[in-house]
Amino acid sequence: MGDSITTSDKPGFWDEASAHLMRRDRILKKIIPQHRSEWLITSSTPFMTLARAIVGQQVSTKSADATWTRFITRCGRRPAPAKVAAIPLEELREVGLSRRKCEYIIDLATHFAEKKVQPANWASMDDEAIIADLCAIRGVGRWTAEMFLIFSLQRPDVLPLDDAGLLKAISLHYFSGEPVSRFEAREVAQAWAPWRSVATWYLWRSLNTAAS
Repeated sequence: MGDSITTSDKPGFWDEASAHLMRRDRILKKIIPQHRSEWLITSSTPFMTLARAIVGQQVSTKSADATWTRFITRCGRRPAPAKVAAIPLEELREVGLSRRKCEYIIDLATHFAEKKVQPANWASMDDEAIIADLCAIRGVGRWTAEMFLIFSLQRPDVLPLDDAGLLKAISLHYFSGEPVSRFEAREVAQAWAPWRSVATWYLWRSLNTAAS
């Protein structure tokens, strides 16, 4: 997760957060310098960010990426929600989505097209209020809402304890590969506040580095 881009696109808080995390956490002190030219970016509309998160639910990153590529080939990189809402479900299934995920994406598109969600209001709302707003949409649970807070709104202090990648990275770096509970992950993350999104992003990147 994440990409390398020009400095002008770096979140304003990124350098401060990275310095804080390096002071507070011995593991991140080693990981962060390996990713100096990378940072969290926002590259899509709120609707497409949420659609991408739905596609990624309960499947591997590789599978999600392949399905998403087919989805944007069919729908476009930034299609109007009304366009997606009008696609017949069986036609949408041809990109490799389950029937239920197709239903979720069509419902999501309908919410945006009919303005049942108001993205303009989110800037003035706290994280939990936005999560509650998003979870009212069918197929959007807490994990999906948290991914949206991180990748679309760039909220700096989100800790997605339901994220398998984060738990895997905490297990690898802090518990010698032993399974970790949500409680243990939360305990580790106490040192990261108020930049838990940033710490999470670096730990995601560390998994990519370990796999390469």
